[in-house]
This record gives sequence, structure tokens and C-alpha cells, in this order.
Amino acid sequence: MKLTGFSLQGLCMRLCVLWLLGLAGAAQAAAATPVPKVQVPGKTSKPAKAVPPPKPVLAPPAGNLVIIGGGLRTENAEVWQRIVQLAGGKGARIGVFGSASINPESAAQATVNRLNQYGAQAFAIPLGVTWPNSDYRKAAEDPETVAMIHSATGIYFTGGDQARITKALVRPDGSHSAALDAVWDVYRDGGVVAGSSAGAAIMSTTMFYDAKSTLDMLKQGVNEGHEIASGLGFIGEDVFVDQHLLVRGRFARMIPVMLKKGYQIGLGIDENTAMVVNAKRDVEIIGYSGALLLDLSAAITDRGIKGFNISNATISYLDRGDKFNLVTREFTPSPDKADNKLDPNQPDAREPVYTNDILGNNAVLDLMVNLIDNAQQDAIGIAFGNPRDFNPELGFEFRFSKTINSVGYSSTEVEAYSVLKLRMDIRPIQLQQPLYRYR
Repeated sequence: MKLTGFSLQGLCMRLCVLWLLGLAGAAQAAAATPVPKVQVPGKTSKPAKAVPPPKPVLAPPAGNLVIIGGGLRTENAEVWQRIVQLAGGKGARIGVFGSASINPESAAQATVNRLNQYGAQAFAIPLGVTWPNSDYRKAAEDPETVAMIHSATGIYFTGGDQARITKALVRPDGSHSAALDAVWDVYRDGGVVAGSSAGAAIMSTTMFYDAKSTLDMLKQGVNEGHEIASGLGFIGEDVFVDQHLLVRGRFARMIPVMLKKGYQIGLGIDENTAMVVNAKRDVEIIGYSGALLLDLSAAITDRGIKGFNISNATISYLDRGDKFNLVTREFTPSPDKADNKLDPNQPDAREPVYTNDILGNNAVLDLMVNLIDNAQQDAIGIAFGNPRDFNPELGFEFRFSKTINSVGYSSTEVEAYSVLKLRMDIRPIQLQQPLYRYR
């Protein structure tokens, strides 16, 4: 049967389409109609928690760090001039915090005078827990203080007690004061942040606070709020910093802190010497001496050994003029060493290398240099204390070994070396008591 202009089959198809469209419209209407909530006896309904907005992503700092190991001499032009240069050159405005000092006003003014000798227009920032006739909490939030900091292209923290710096700049709840935020603004905008001794200790997220001797820390460990506390973290969360390193034999005290806090990389800078860290995280050594680089990324500890121990740590010495990138882990020797890589097949010495005071003044550096250009494959250093010290029978053996990755460079101009990637193992030893007898 046919209808005019239509077939029965076509009519059926049109009716099916209309039916399906009707079902879809009913579903949309049902979705738009609010469903009444069913109250469960004894319970009240709670609104869903709002999703917090994402935190703003801050760009990496565009500035530079100059981390000085303490004892910076007035005549060390290389370091002073670099600070001024990185702050913009002659006439650079550099704000000086004397906060670490017991006499912050005097300490700040002394550094201001030195910076000005090298062409800066430095000024003291009147903020410190012992600053005369001042409430440091109010000063850290004072708009005038903040404006003073913002006017600078460089910031300098003097030496003293690093806990005074953090107390002056960090609120009791752990948040940044307005003054500390301003310092970070200077750094993020391309300014330089420099610090010596205590001013270097604050550069990492963890700093030494009320530290025991190095040997006692190996014997007794480190504790939050006692030996260590939070620093200001300018160098980032992945690098631990220490200072006065070679002169005071402090390299070993870095290791228990790095293990406790999870740092793989540690940098320890010597006195009258500085590490310059740029926005690309290149580290350049300038000044009088050098820095030790500790890498614990492949290190292990043996829980079966009673007492502090570590195996397969890597230790390197970066001399003045050397560079190291914290991201790529690439090393670049100073120009006077670039073409003078030591040949392990032609060592300069063959005698055993040993010291009975590895924590002494420059002892670790002397041992590393004597080993890298030696036919011997390892060297031993011992650390022990006074017979009247705590647990006098406990000492430690430090074993340094060459591996296939160990490399040495020698300067063609002066007697200076760079030593890369020696293996270091530390384990406790039992000392005989008394250690000696009269003959």
C-alpha cells in the first residue's frame, strides 16, 4: 500500500527518529531537575570541599650567590670585586645585614666600608635581634626597611651566629617576614646574595645551629633543633652548604647531616674563598683556596655495624678557578689545569699515604692530593679524640680509594691540584686504652 508522496517504510523510519528524540529530551530534563537529598537519620549532610586554587609557580631566581667560607680578607680583591660586579658594577647599591653579629650595627658598617672601597654604594640594613634600640620583629615588617631592601641590587650577610639571622628574618610560625621576602625578590630579579661564614651557612635549607665538634657528631649523631635547624635555602633544596671547611676539618660533619636530611650533594667552602653560583647552577671557585664536593648518591650504610659508618661516598676537591654544574654534574678545570690532566700510569710518588689526624687543618686535602698522583690505590686517615673525651675508645677510619672514575689535574703555574671522584669509606674503630704508655 502506498500513501501519496510517502512509502510505508519511510513513514516508519520518521516515527522512530521522533521517538528517539523524545527520549533524549526527557533525559536532559531529568538531568536538569535537582534530585532531593535523602537525609539519613542521625547524620547531617556536608558540602563538598572546594578545590584550592593552584599555588603560583615562581620562576627560578635569576640572580647569583657568592658563598664565602669565612675569614674574607680585605685585600681579597677577586671576591669583593665579584660581589660588586654581580650587583651591577661601580655604584651598585648593596644592602648589608649585620644580623649574625652580637654587634650588628658595627659589623654591618665594617662590611659597608669594604664594599665601598671596591666601588659599591653599600648601606647597612638596620635589622638584627641585638640591633640597639630596635624591635627586630617590627623592623622585619617595617615598610621602610622593605623599601630599603628593594632598592638594592645586592645583599650581603656578615659572619657571626647564623641562628641570629634566621631569628631576625623568619617569623615564629616559620613563615617569611616582609624583609626576607624582599631579599628573595632581589635575588629572583637578578641581584646577588652574598654571605660569609654564618652568612654562608644560611644558604641551604638546613644549617648547623648549635653544633658539637665534628668527632662528637660522628659519635653521637645530629638532632633537629640542636645541631641543625632550618636555613634560608637560597641555593635550593638539593644542596647542603658548610663553611670554614678545610681549615677546621669540617668535611666529616657534613655527612651525618646529609644522610639525615636526604641531601645527595654537599659543598664545603674554605676560608678566604668563595663559591659563585649562577642562575644555571654553575659553581665557580674564586679566592684563596677551594671547596670540597661530597656526593652521596651511591653511598650506603651498614646497619650491621654499630656506630656511624658509610661506604661508597664520593669526595672531590675543587680548586680556585674550577667550575662544577649542579644539574649536569660536569666539571671544568681552571684554565691553568685544563691541559695538565694527571696520567695514572706515570705517578709522581709511590709511598703509602696516611694521617693520624684526618680532621686536622687541611689534612684531608693533603691526603687527597698525595693519593691522586701516587702509585698507591688507597690512603687511610684516622680520627680520634682526647682520652678524657666522651667515649674515648671510639674512633673512625677514613679510607680513600681511587676508582676508574678518579681524575686529577695539576696547575702549570702554581703548585695546585684538582682532585675528582675519590671513593671514601668511613667506619668506627676500637682504640686501645690507654692509647700510649711512657717508655
